[in-house]
Amino acid sequence: MSVSRPIPAETPPAQILDEAADWLVRLASGDATDADRAACERWRLQSPQHASAWARAERLMSTLGGLPPALAMPALDRRAGRSRRAAIGRLAALIGAVPAGWAAWQWSEGPAGYQLGADHRAATGEQRELLLADGSRVTLNTASAIDVRYDTERRLIQLHAGEILVQSGADPAPRPRPLVVRTAHGTMQALGTRFTVRRFDERTRVAVLDGAVRVEPAASAAGAALLRAGEQADFGRDALGAVFAADETQAAWTRGLLLADRMRLADLADELRRYRGGFVHCDPAVAGLRVSGAYPVGSMAATERALVMLVTTYPVQALKRLRGRWLSFVPR
Repeated sequence: MSVSRPIPAETPPAQILDEAADWLVRLASGDATDADRAACERWRLQSPQHASAWARAERLMSTLGGLPPALAMPALDRRAGRSRRAAIGRLAALIGAVPAGWAAWQWSEGPAGYQLGADHRAATGEQRELLLADGSRVTLNTASAIDVRYDTERRLIQLHAGEILVQSGADPAPRPRPLVVRTAHGTMQALGTRFTVRRFDERTRVAVLDGAVRVEPAASAAGAALLRAGEQADFGRDALGAVFAADETQAAWTRGLLLADRMRLADLADELRRYRGGFVHCDPAVAGLRVSGAYPVGSMAATERALVMLVTTYPVQALKRLRGRWLSFVPR
């Protein structure tokens, strides 16, 4: 689909937006025929308002990789039903809001709270390594964003989204300042260390590979807890969770690998979505299948190799639509 047509400022009527959403779903389903495409073109040419609605729909399709899965999955299901009708309605609302509403959605509800205004970012399928002023190194995983704020009191890394590997450097300031990583759930102070931090919606996960990290949930009355090398834990704003063993597999993503040891296919699918973007769905019939291996990640092309490994090793198929933006694991 082309996205070059200009989009008038006036928003088309709600009924026309609903029709545009329905056409968008029909053509994106993978089952569309030449007759369907011709009918959609006739619909588009009916009036300037139809043309405007379709130009907005095309613009939305061009960024479909960022739509919330909860909205997109029911819409892409061709079966009639309340869930699909509701999803079509939400798609119509997004089409009507393009382009301003789409930008606002990216800012506030993008993957893991991805912040376009952050100091340093890694896009989906990208990894970046930063050397900070004090010699500390930070590696950003896919779809990650951080701010770096150094002052006279502390060295602060604010993780807005995604996952980072931190290797702390010796502070060159006359009075050593603590190196702190902060998320919405609390702070982690590095104590001569190398560790990973991954932010989820409701919790943060920290895995200590060398040294130690002092973890303090934002609203916990219990204060800080110390994690040492070989330990990892999740924490929310109120408490630190159970401590588990950690090792170098937690940082395998820096080498472009996702290591799975009897991982549920549904969980592996969620991990692949971080690197591919778009939608990765797992049929309930194979969601609990246990898979193992070292799967390439780090880019869309790398995840394609991971898909080949999966479908040649396990009894699953990987069905793709929308030029790979919509992926579904189903039984073979």
